[in-house]
Amino acid sequence: MKAVARTGSAWFLLALACATPAGISAQNPPVLVHTGPELRAAVASAVPGTHIELGAGIYEGGFLFANLQGSATRPIVISAADAKHAPVFRGGESGMQLSDPAYVELCDLVFEGQTGNGINIDDGGSFATPAHDVVLRRLTVRDIGPDGNRDGIKLSGLDDFRVEDCVVERWGRGGSAIDMVGCRRGTIEGCVFRHTPETNGASGVQLKGGTRDVAVLRNRFENAGGRAINIGGSTGLEYFRPALAEWVGARFEAKDIRVEGNTILGSDAPVAFVGVDGARFRFNTLYLPGRWALRILQETREKDFVPSRGGQFSDNLIVFHSERWSSGGANVGADTEAQSFRFERNAWFCVDAPSRTRELVQLPTKEIDGLYGVDPMFANSSAGDLRPAPGTPAAKFGAVAWKQTAAGQ
Repeated sequence: MKAVARTGSAWFLLALACATPAGISAQNPPVLVHTGPELRAAVASAVPGTHIELGAGIYEGGFLFANLQGSATRPIVISAADAKHAPVFRGGESGMQLSDPAYVELCDLVFEGQTGNGINIDDGGSFATPAHDVVLRRLTVRDIGPDGNRDGIKLSGLDDFRVEDCVVERWGRGGSAIDMVGCRRGTIEGCVFRHTPETNGASGVQLKGGTRDVAVLRNRFENAGGRAINIGGSTGLEYFRPALAEWVGARFEAKDIRVEGNTILGSDAPVAFVGVDGARFRFNTLYLPGRWALRILQETREKDFVPSRGGQFSDNLIVFHSERWSSGGANVGADTEAQSFRFERNAWFCVDAPSRTRELVQLPTKEIDGLYGVDPMFANSSAGDLRPAPGTPAAKFGAVAWKQTAAGQ
């Protein structure tokens, strides 16, 4: 039976690195494996505090591990024996699926060439008892799909999680680098999401299906689909967590989401607010979006779902080209409460017509203290180095400013 007790942030302080778990010693050493059967055997016998180390080499994908349960002080860790020679999980429908895990860490592993999802972590369909306390750190996930709704990392019904310093490249053309359905209290930080310019049907990070209280911090998105960050979305009613029959209060796709300190290159829209009940998008750098800086949409219109509302768009640095700029940079769909969105202290710069910047920016509500037409003088934009020149007015906005002044606020 799955334990659902939590220790909140205390466990995350313990899990700041894929360190040797408590209890590992000369008398209780890590379990070293070199083959798929050895990995399955090690997981089958794992107990709280077990550290499984994988030797370098190729492991055929398709691993399914159910009810892998560590504890708050003794997580189960699956990691590379040598991070400089990471083991590669190649092929399979999913590289690795964890169903109903608790207090588990995956570190320094590579997943490539899966036909479904690179990594799948879920609650086993037991919506009332979510998976919880999972850390994904320094993983590489690449070349997934490539067609259809195929995700690099799929998280369904997962609470209290961290995704840190991972790289996800080239996921399904209709999928997401990270797709969350009904997840709670998580952080995605320091990752790189990289796709190809023509993948407009894909998204980078998607938070939907009742996802709430998740922070997306200090990541880099490069052509990460049509919507680099999709706050909300369109979820089949049977997949919401909690189940809609048990839902108390207003229903939403996403709620209380925080997106800060990210650098986003390309994408039709760096961010979309879709069926959102409160989200904060602050101190991000948006470079040459394909059509808009943001979208406010409503895709789930069933009874008791809130209209997209309560978004904050502030302290961002947006650099755009007039020929790739539509609707004043903000696409507003029907059945939303766009008037409830706040726009404050954003810096806007049109690279081919600086003097027209102000007239080209048309937002659904009046912006407070915006800055228009000031060149940020990036260090080397052609090479992707989007650090504004020190001392320029634009240096107070965007991802670099977040690192200096806004982190932790």
